[in-house]
Amino acid sequence: MKTQQELDYNRIARAISYFKENYKKQPGLEEVAGHVHLSPFHFQRMFKDWAGVTPKQFLQYLSIEHAKQILKNTGANLLDTAYHTGLSGTGRLYDLFVKVEGMTPGEYKNGGAALNINYSFADTPFGKVIVASTHKGICHMAFTDDGEESAFNLLKRNFPNAQYSQLVDMTQQNALYIFNQDWQHLDEIKLHLKGTDFQIKVWEALLKVPAGGLTTYAALAVKSGSINASRAVGSAVASNPVAFLIPCHRVIRSTGEIGQYHWGATRKNAIIGWEAALKESAA
Repeated sequence: MKTQQELDYNRIARAISYFKENYKKQPGLEEVAGHVHLSPFHFQRMFKDWAGVTPKQFLQYLSIEHAKQILKNTGANLLDTAYHTGLSGTGRLYDLFVKVEGMTPGEYKNGGAALNINYSFADTPFGKVIVASTHKGICHMAFTDDGEESAFNLLKRNFPNAQYSQLVDMTQQNALYIFNQDWQHLDEIKLHLKGTDFQIKVWEALLKVPAGGLTTYAALAVKSGSINASRAVGSAVASNPVAFLIPCHRVIRSTGEIGQYHWGATRKNAIIGWEAALKESAA
């Protein structure tokens, strides 16, 4: 059975898709509310509780013009050392409190036979996730659109011979706190990831893009030290094993179009708009 948070996100996702598909005719609040089978009053209240802004304000964050401006501002800010070290709260850069450690060959040898992995499921503002951890940190996080069993089977494909326990641990709880919107007291989140040296460089470069910020594949190639490797960077972004914590959703096209996402274009729009609204409210 779906939780209330899942039901609310599903309605919001349908509304965002409807807005995006019909943007030329600018559908009004009543039309979109009817599409998700809510009264205008309840839809507006639910959306504002979720995003902190009205649907009309939220859509502004998903426009090409807004995205181009954010790309410009993010690029400038990342060159400013003070910006890296002087932020707090929702403006803090991910790389100040999310740390990546690559797995050793011995740890993922023989399908991860040496690994003990805890996993659990949790609600987020963007749907349910599966989150998994080793004794060193988070090794996997993914949205569970096809159900819990399918999500667990996808996790097992990465480490088929690991020992698994369905158990919520402190590592997972601390990582999930990132969805609470208040990061002032967030502890350092450690990620324990299987990846090539190049992939880990790309994932670490993604951590430098702040919440509410955006980047492109070409810019990410520069930041990861591979100026001519945009296609390889795209593959590394697509293979990101930790949804949201490694913010591959912040990579968009240089035209300002938001583009595709491993966990769905609508979810990508939802996360980008949600983070933009959070940034504006903090400012």
